[in-house]
Amino acid sequence: MSRQQDRAEYVSFWSAVGETFPSLKGAASTAYYFECERMLCEQFFPRLGDQRLMKTDLWDEAKNTEILRWAAERGARPFGIDIAFEVVREASKIFTGRCPGFVVSDLRFLPFRADVFDLIYSMGTIEHFPEYEVAVREIFHVLKPGGTAIIGVPNKLDPFLRPALVTVLNWLGLYAYGMEKSFTAGRLRRLLERAGFRVLAESGILFIPGWLRMLDLVCHTRFPRVARFTGWLVRPFAWLYRRVPGVRRHGYLIACVVSKADPPPVRQL
Repeated sequence: MSRQQDRAEYVSFWSAVGETFPSLKGAASTAYYFECERMLCEQFFPRLGDQRLMKTDLWDEAKNTEILRWAAERGARPFGIDIAFEVVREASKIFTGRCPGFVVSDLRFLPFRADVFDLIYSMGTIEHFPEYEVAVREIFHVLKPGGTAIIGVPNKLDPFLRPALVTVLNWLGLYAYGMEKSFTAGRLRRLLERAGFRVLAESGILFIPGWLRMLDLVCHTRFPRVARFTGWLVRPFAWLYRRVPGVRRHGYLIACVVSKADPPPVRQL
Protein backbone atom coordinates (compact mmCIF):
# COMPACT_ATOMS: atom_id res chain seq x y z
CA MET A 1 0.00 0.00 0.00
CA SER A 2 1.36 3.43 -0.95
CA ARG A 3 1.77 6.24 1.56
CA GLN A 4 -1.03 8.19 -0.14
CA GLN A 5 -3.39 5.21 0.06
CA ASP A 6 -2.49 4.68 3.71
CA ARG A 7 -3.14 8.35 4.51
CA ALA A 8 -6.46 8.27 2.62
CA GLU A 9 -7.58 5.26 4.67
CA TYR A 10 -6.50 7.00 7.87
CA VAL A 11 -8.49 10.13 6.99
CA SER A 12 -11.50 8.04 6.00
CA PHE A 13 -11.39 6.04 9.24
CA TRP A 14 -11.27 9.09 11.53
CA SER A 15 -13.84 10.97 9.49
CA ALA A 16 -16.27 8.08 9.97
CA VAL A 17 -15.48 7.93 13.70
CA GLY A 18 -16.02 11.68 14.00
CA GLU A 19 -19.44 11.42 12.37
CA THR A 20 -20.75 8.38 14.24
CA PHE A 21 -19.06 8.28 17.65
CA PRO A 22 -21.31 9.46 20.51
CA SER A 23 -20.34 12.26 22.86
CA LEU A 24 -18.61 11.12 26.05
CA LYS A 25 -19.26 14.42 27.82
CA GLY A 26 -21.04 14.05 31.14
CA ALA A 27 -19.71 10.59 32.01
CA ALA A 28 -18.15 10.20 35.46
CA SER A 29 -14.90 8.90 33.98
CA THR A 30 -14.80 11.87 31.58
CA ALA A 31 -15.06 14.25 34.53
CA TYR A 32 -12.15 12.36 36.12
CA TYR A 33 -10.22 12.56 32.82
CA PHE A 34 -10.77 16.33 32.75
CA GLU A 35 -9.61 16.70 36.34
CA CYS A 36 -6.38 14.84 35.50
CA GLU A 37 -5.75 17.05 32.45
CA ARG A 38 -6.55 20.23 34.38
CA MET A 39 -4.14 19.32 37.17
CA LEU A 40 -1.43 18.50 34.63
CA CYS A 41 -1.89 21.80 32.82
CA GLU A 42 -2.05 23.82 36.04
CA GLN A 43 1.25 22.32 37.13
CA PHE A 44 3.20 22.57 33.88
CA PHE A 45 1.43 25.38 31.99
CA PRO A 46 1.21 27.85 34.91
CA ARG A 47 0.98 30.92 32.64
CA LEU A 48 -1.77 30.65 30.05
CA GLY A 49 -2.60 34.33 29.53
CA ASP A 50 -2.10 35.28 25.89
CA GLN A 51 0.00 32.18 25.23
CA ARG A 52 -0.43 30.43 21.88
CA LEU A 53 -1.53 26.91 22.83
CA MET A 54 -1.79 24.30 20.10
CA LYS A 55 -3.54 20.96 20.59
CA THR A 56 -2.58 18.11 18.27
CA ASP A 57 -6.10 16.75 17.91
CA LEU A 58 -9.56 18.09 18.70
CA TRP A 59 -11.25 14.89 19.80
CA ASP A 60 -11.53 16.04 23.40
CA GLU A 61 -13.17 19.29 22.34
CA ALA A 62 -15.67 17.52 20.08
CA LYS A 63 -16.42 14.44 22.20
CA ASN A 64 -14.65 14.39 25.54
CA THR A 65 -13.08 16.71 28.15
CA GLU A 66 -12.97 20.13 26.41
CA ILE A 67 -9.58 20.84 27.99
CA LEU A 68 -8.65 23.41 25.32
CA ARG A 69 -11.76 25.43 26.11
CA TRP A 70 -10.74 25.41 29.77
CA ALA A 71 -7.34 26.82 28.78
CA ALA A 72 -8.93 29.44 26.52
CA GLU A 73 -11.17 30.60 29.37
CA ARG A 74 -7.97 31.28 31.30
CA GLY A 75 -6.54 33.47 28.58
CA ALA A 76 -4.75 31.06 26.25
CA ARG A 77 -5.01 31.65 22.51
CA PRO A 78 -6.37 28.29 21.28
CA PHE A 79 -5.11 26.56 18.14
CA GLY A 80 -5.67 23.00 17.05
CA ILE A 81 -5.71 20.49 14.24
CA ASP A 82 -7.60 17.33 13.48
CA ILE A 83 -7.54 14.95 10.56
CA ALA A 84 -11.36 14.81 10.44
CA PHE A 85 -13.45 17.76 9.26
CA GLU A 86 -16.43 16.65 11.37
CA VAL A 87 -14.33 16.69 14.53
CA VAL A 88 -13.02 20.19 13.74
CA ARG A 89 -16.56 21.38 13.08
CA GLU A 90 -17.91 19.95 16.34
CA ALA A 91 -14.95 21.25 18.34
CA SER A 92 -15.45 24.77 17.01
CA LYS A 93 -18.99 24.89 18.41
CA ILE A 94 -17.88 24.92 22.04
CA PHE A 95 -15.93 28.17 21.78
CA THR A 96 -17.67 31.46 22.39
CA GLY A 97 -16.08 34.88 22.53
CA ARG A 98 -12.62 33.73 21.43
CA CYS A 99 -12.19 32.50 17.86
CA PRO A 100 -10.00 29.38 17.80
CA GLY A 101 -7.41 28.78 15.09
CA PHE A 102 -8.59 25.33 14.04
CA VAL A 103 -7.63 23.62 10.78
CA VAL A 104 -8.14 20.22 9.19
CA SER A 105 -4.64 18.78 9.04
CA ASP A 106 -2.45 15.77 9.69
CA LEU A 107 -0.03 15.97 12.62
CA ARG A 108 2.65 14.46 10.39
CA PHE A 109 2.35 17.46 8.02
CA LEU A 110 1.60 20.53 10.12
CA PRO A 111 0.57 23.66 8.18
CA PHE A 112 2.34 26.09 10.51
CA ARG A 113 5.64 27.90 10.28
CA ALA A 114 8.51 27.09 12.61
CA ASP A 115 8.74 28.39 16.18
CA VAL A 116 5.18 29.71 16.42
CA PHE A 117 3.56 28.15 19.53
CA ASP A 118 4.36 28.91 23.17
CA LEU A 119 2.68 25.73 24.43
CA ILE A 120 1.67 22.43 22.81
CA TYR A 121 -0.61 19.80 24.31
CA SER A 122 -0.66 16.34 22.73
CA MET A 123 -2.45 13.67 24.71
CA GLY A 124 -3.23 10.36 23.05
CA THR A 125 -2.50 11.38 19.46
CA ILE A 126 0.85 10.18 18.15
CA GLU A 127 0.20 6.52 18.95
CA HIS A 128 -2.45 6.18 16.25
CA PHE A 129 -0.08 5.97 13.28
CA PRO A 130 3.28 4.27 12.62
CA GLU A 131 5.07 7.55 11.83
CA TYR A 132 5.00 8.80 15.41
CA GLU A 133 8.63 9.93 15.13
CA VAL A 134 7.65 12.21 12.24
CA ALA A 135 4.84 13.66 14.36
CA VAL A 136 7.20 14.38 17.26
CA ARG A 137 9.61 16.17 14.92
CA GLU A 138 6.71 18.28 13.63
CA ILE A 139 5.77 19.23 17.18
CA PHE A 140 9.38 20.22 17.84
CA HIS A 141 9.45 22.27 14.63
CA VAL A 142 6.45 24.45 15.50
CA LEU A 143 7.20 24.93 19.23
CA LYS A 144 8.96 28.20 20.05
CA PRO A 145 12.44 28.12 21.56
CA GLY A 146 11.83 28.25 25.30
CA GLY A 147 8.36 26.79 24.80
CA THR A 148 6.84 23.86 26.68
CA ALA A 149 4.96 20.81 25.44
CA ILE A 150 3.10 18.01 27.19
CA ILE A 151 3.14 14.82 25.14
CA GLY A 152 1.21 11.78 26.34
CA VAL A 153 0.77 8.24 25.04
CA PRO A 154 -0.70 4.94 26.27
CA ASN A 155 1.29 3.32 29.07
CA LYS A 156 2.71 -0.06 28.04
CA LEU A 157 3.28 -0.90 31.72
CA ASP A 158 -0.21 0.07 32.86
CA PRO A 159 -0.78 -1.96 36.05
CA PHE A 160 -4.34 -2.72 34.93
CA LEU A 161 -3.11 -4.22 31.62
CA ARG A 162 -5.00 -1.86 29.33
CA PRO A 163 -2.67 -2.50 26.31
CA ALA A 164 -3.56 -6.20 26.44
CA LEU A 165 -7.27 -5.31 26.57
CA VAL A 166 -6.91 -2.99 23.58
CA THR A 167 -5.09 -5.72 21.62
CA VAL A 168 -7.89 -8.22 22.26
CA LEU A 169 -10.61 -5.71 21.40
CA ASN A 170 -8.81 -4.73 18.19
CA TRP A 171 -8.49 -8.40 17.24
CA LEU A 172 -12.25 -8.79 17.78
CA GLY A 173 -12.99 -5.61 15.81
CA LEU A 174 -14.51 -3.96 18.89
CA TYR A 175 -12.04 -1.12 19.51
CA ALA A 176 -13.30 2.14 18.06
CA TYR A 177 -9.97 3.98 17.90
CA GLY A 178 -8.10 1.80 15.41
CA MET A 179 -4.35 1.36 15.70
CA GLU A 180 -2.90 2.24 19.09
CA LYS A 181 0.74 1.81 20.10
CA SER A 182 1.78 1.87 23.75
CA PHE A 183 5.10 3.07 25.14
CA THR A 184 7.16 2.64 28.28
CA ALA A 185 8.24 5.84 30.01
CA GLY A 186 11.83 5.20 28.95
CA ARG A 187 10.93 4.72 25.31
CA LEU A 188 8.82 7.89 25.27
CA ARG A 189 11.68 9.86 26.84
CA ARG A 190 14.20 8.57 24.28
CA LEU A 191 11.80 9.34 21.42
CA LEU A 192 11.44 12.93 22.55
CA GLU A 193 15.13 13.43 23.24
CA ARG A 194 16.03 12.16 19.76
CA ALA A 195 13.76 14.85 18.32
CA GLY A 196 15.73 17.51 20.21
CA PHE A 197 13.50 18.04 23.25
CA ARG A 198 14.74 18.37 26.80
CA VAL A 199 12.59 16.33 29.18
CA LEU A 200 11.63 18.35 32.25
CA ALA A 201 9.27 15.99 34.05
CA GLU A 202 7.32 12.76 33.73
CA SER A 203 3.72 12.29 34.79
CA GLY A 204 0.52 10.69 33.60
CA ILE A 205 -3.24 10.72 33.75
CA LEU A 206 -6.11 8.30 34.26
CA PHE A 207 -5.02 5.91 36.96
CA ILE A 208 -8.00 3.65 36.42
CA PRO A 209 -8.60 0.20 34.90
CA GLY A 210 -9.20 0.56 31.17
CA TRP A 211 -12.17 -1.78 31.37
CA LEU A 212 -13.84 0.50 33.94
CA ARG A 213 -13.41 3.59 31.75
CA MET A 214 -14.87 1.65 28.79
CA LEU A 215 -17.74 0.25 30.87
CA ASP A 216 -18.59 3.69 32.24
CA LEU A 217 -18.71 5.13 28.71
CA VAL A 218 -20.89 2.30 27.42
CA CYS A 219 -23.30 2.80 30.32
CA HIS A 220 -23.25 6.58 29.88
CA THR A 221 -24.12 6.38 26.18
CA ARG A 222 -26.44 3.35 26.19
CA PHE A 223 -27.62 2.57 29.72
CA PRO A 224 -27.72 5.86 31.63
CA ARG A 225 -29.43 4.36 34.66
CA VAL A 226 -26.52 1.97 35.20
CA ALA A 227 -23.98 4.79 34.72
CA ARG A 228 -24.70 5.96 38.25
CA PHE A 229 -23.22 2.69 39.52
CA THR A 230 -20.10 2.88 37.32
CA GLY A 231 -19.68 6.48 38.44
CA TRP A 232 -19.36 5.28 42.02
CA LEU A 233 -16.66 2.83 40.92
CA VAL A 234 -14.68 5.65 39.31
CA ARG A 235 -14.58 7.78 42.48
CA PRO A 236 -11.87 5.87 44.42
CA PHE A 237 -9.45 6.18 41.49
CA ALA A 238 -10.10 9.91 41.21
CA TRP A 239 -9.45 10.23 44.96
CA LEU A 240 -6.16 8.32 44.66
CA TYR A 241 -5.03 10.49 41.75
CA ARG A 242 -5.76 13.61 43.78
CA ARG A 243 -4.27 12.47 47.06
CA VAL A 244 -1.41 10.12 46.11
CA PRO A 245 0.82 11.80 43.49
CA GLY A 246 2.89 8.63 43.09
CA VAL A 247 0.10 6.87 41.20
CA ARG A 248 0.00 9.48 38.43
CA ARG A 249 2.97 8.05 36.57
CA HIS A 250 1.10 4.72 36.45
CA GLY A 251 -1.98 6.04 34.66
CA TYR A 252 -3.00 4.43 31.41
CA LEU A 253 -1.69 7.52 29.66
CA ILE A 254 1.86 8.56 30.56
CA ALA A 255 3.22 11.99 29.69
CA CYS A 256 6.51 13.81 29.36
CA VAL A 257 6.79 17.54 29.88
CA VAL A 258 9.42 18.83 27.48
CA SER A 259 11.02 22.10 26.43
CA LYS A 260 12.70 23.37 23.32
CA ALA A 261 15.99 25.01 24.21
CA ASP A 262 16.48 28.66 23.45
CA PRO A 263 18.74 29.26 20.45
CA PRO A 264 22.35 30.10 21.31
CA PRO A 265 23.11 33.84 21.44
CA VAL A 266 24.51 35.42 18.31
CA ARG A 267 28.23 36.06 18.72
CA GLN A 268 29.30 39.64 18.12
CA LEU A 269 32.34 39.90 15.86
